[in-house]
Amino acid sequence: MSFDEEDVHQLGEPDLRPRRRPSGPPERSVPQERINEAIRAARVRLIDSDGEQIGIKQTAEALEYAFSKNLDLVEVAAQADPPVARVMDYGKYRYEQEQKAKLARKHQVSINVKEIKLRPKIGIHDYNTKKGHVERFLNQRAKVKVTIMFRGRENAHPERGRDLLMRLADDVKEIGLIESPPLLDGRNMVMLLGPTKNAGVHKDDAQAEDTQQREEAVQADGNRQADAPARDAEPQPGAQEPEAEARVR
Repeated sequence: MSFDEEDVHQLGEPDLRPRRRPSGPPERSVPQERINEAIRAARVRLIDSDGEQIGIKQTAEALEYAFSKNLDLVEVAAQADPPVARVMDYGKYRYEQEQKAKLARKHQVSINVKEIKLRPKIGIHDYNTKKGHVERFLNQRAKVKVTIMFRGRENAHPERGRDLLMRLADDVKEIGLIESPPLLDGRNMVMLLGPTKNAGVHKDDAQAEDTQQREEAVQADGNRQADAPARDAEPQPGAQEPEAEARVR
């Protein structure tokens, strides 16, 4: 026996529609401190706005105290027994916390590590290409992990990989320094290079800075040498005594 749509509606069957799932990940509520009437504890350890400890008070009494100062009562240590509540301007407190977090993110230094892989029997053209990549990464103030991959009989001659890594380090020594020397890691040999203070600086600017430092050092040496004869020319105690004794004789 079959039913059409009109019979189904007459029997009182509702329309079957698929439920819509919320798009995107569910929003997570940001945990915040309980303030004012949201504080559940019956008693709190009250701290004044200037940091002075008032003592253990009933929550209602602490609320009245905070409201009398036109401030908020904020639960700052809910795990304590009794919880610790402080009198403060909650809006100003939240603003200062956000500014501190923003400043911390601004000054956070992210360490960027790039990786270059070489073979012990690499050709000169491929070597120059890889070296160019290393120089570009170092000039971007990134660290470079250089890996030598050994295969087959190449594992019996790790010194070739070490020589290649040291050659690369010597070629980029103006902008890169060895932070981790070549070390065997299984079938690979790894060396870590870090940027120097000249990395990312134009070559002419770096030479001008070095020249200025050398000129300042030469000038400082000249000043010290000029002061030395001046001190030697000063009369020393007892230097004229032989002449005076000659006149008396």
